[in-house]
Amino acid sequence: MNKSAPPINETILLGKTDILITPLGTGTWQWGDRNLWGYGSTYQEADVRGAFQASLEAGIRFFDTSERYWQGESERLLGKFIYTSGEKVVVATKYDPLRWRMWKNCMTKAERHSLKRLGLPMVDLYQIHWPTPPLSIKSMAEGLADIYEAGLTRAVGVSNYTEEQMRLTHEVLSKRGIPLASNQVNFSLLHRNVEKDGLLNACKELGVTLIAHSPLAEGVLTGKYTPENTPPGMRGNYYNNEQLAKVQTLIDLMRKTGQAHDGKSPTQVALNWLICKGALPIPGAKNAKQVKENAGASGWRLTAVEVYALDEASAVY
Repeated sequence: MNKSAPPINETILLGKTDILITPLGTGTWQWGDRNLWGYGSTYQEADVRGAFQASLEAGIRFFDTSERYWQGESERLLGKFIYTSGEKVVVATKYDPLRWRMWKNCMTKAERHSLKRLGLPMVDLYQIHWPTPPLSIKSMAEGLADIYEAGLTRAVGVSNYTEEQMRLTHEVLSKRGIPLASNQVNFSLLHRNVEKDGLLNACKELGVTLIAHSPLAEGVLTGKYTPENTPPGMRGNYYNNEQLAKVQTLIDLMRKTGQAHDGKSPTQVALNWLICKGALPIPGAKNAKQVKENAGASGWRLTAVEVYALDEASAVY
């Protein structure tokens, strides 16, 4: 019998920590971002507040943000919504290793600023947004360990790390008795490098949760964009007419596959495919409608044959 994906109101462990999280999260990159996503013009604070509330109502209680998202505005909005709701949620944020932050103690200072914007005494997961020289991987890992030991976060993770970088971080943290909880990377049907370069398997080997950011390829996998209807703004530069035309074959298969599961949408098929791969998807959401759509990815499961068919169809991208 094909085992179903866990319902959203059930929980899974974050890496080898004791932190329980929902099998689907909500990303907050869009909250406050005016350049790429159009915050303030096509959607407002009330809309993203609706996304937060809809997440809670759907049972989604894992939220991912970053100090980098519009200069901390995403953190401020999330903190405001948490405070006014009075609900307990799991919060992950990220450190932006800018080139002038050349010492590991800069991380502690940045994390305290994040906590102030969020209005929290500690976060559940603190991540390095990406590896950036000249600060070494080892030094950044030591910085994460310092923050953990200072009681400013319940767990630590990384983002956009290669297998080699992740293994080194895991080794440094292990020597101080701290688990590496997660590695957040670009993973979707259109971006499958983590399967090809061994990172996904390495995460499973080490007990590190792979968090999939951009799981819908910035909206392309929802099926709403075509060569005649391209993504607005800067996103239109990433996916031109030729690329969007090529993707339609995959979208058609996703629609057909969804029909075999009570009419699931391409969005829900794309997210469920990631869950089947053992990843934790964190689709972004600008409003309540998008959250409700995302939430339909949980509580059912693609068959092994369907996963294989999607693998084959997406291998050309």
